[in-house]
Amino acid sequence: MNITIVTIGKLKEKYLKQGIDEYVKRLSSYAKFDIIELPDEKAPETLSEVEMQQIKEKEGERILSRISPDAYAIALAIEGKMKSSEELADNLDKLATYGKSKVTFVIGGSLGLSEAVMHRADEALSFSRMTFPHQLMRLILVEQVYRAFRINRGEPYHK
Repeated sequence: MNITIVTIGKLKEKYLKQGIDEYVKRLSSYAKFDIIELPDEKAPETLSEVEMQQIKEKEGERILSRISPDAYAIALAIEGKMKSSEELADNLDKLATYGKSKVTFVIGGSLGLSEAVMHRADEALSFSRMTFPHQLMRLILVEQVYRAFRINRGEPYHK
């Protein structure tokens, strides 16, 4: 299986990089794993609705250009469907079984995802109704993908 995370913004925090690197290393025995970081749009602190929309659209164009046409796209969005770790594992297992070997997770910037990205997504996934920094979501997502592979293989880790 090929798993890609397309994300807006560069990861700066060393402790998050270390955590992500550890899970990516662990995942390497289960899947080809790639993280694509795209630049975020620079914006002033206060934005009008129109300016926010323009920024999301620009970031969205970059995201869409990096999602393979044959990939199953999962957008991380607060309004998405919440799943348990077991449900995510089952979802990934079914995708692999039915020939969807390319899965792309999308993490937007601080303003969220554009309508075009949400329209392209095959599903929207929410980890919580709370808002998390997108850098932290990257670590949480990578850990959950690793957990899903462990669950699907019946290997110890998941409790």
